[in-house]
Amino acid sequence: MAIVIHPHAFQRMEERGANKEEILKTIKMGRTSPARSGRRRYGMTVSYKDHWQGQFYGHKHIEVLCADEGEDIIVITVVVKYF
Repeated sequence: MAIVIHPHAFQRMEERGANKEEILKTIKMGRTSPARSGRRRYGMTVSYKDHWQGQFYGHKHIEVLCADEGEDIIVITVVVKYF
């Protein structure tokens, strides 16, 4: 099984403040739930305690939307919420 990150997802990761390690950890250890069109959503909240866009946040929640392609997992997009 390979985890492939689509170029769109890489772009969203950069825009939203996530990195590849966080994405892989979310897929491997996060909570899984079904998403539209037979896709899967992985979610994980992590301690952050840093500034994002000029404001301090204690945590961030990472959501990774994936599709299965054979035995591979394709990362389609990434959403990050700070709180």
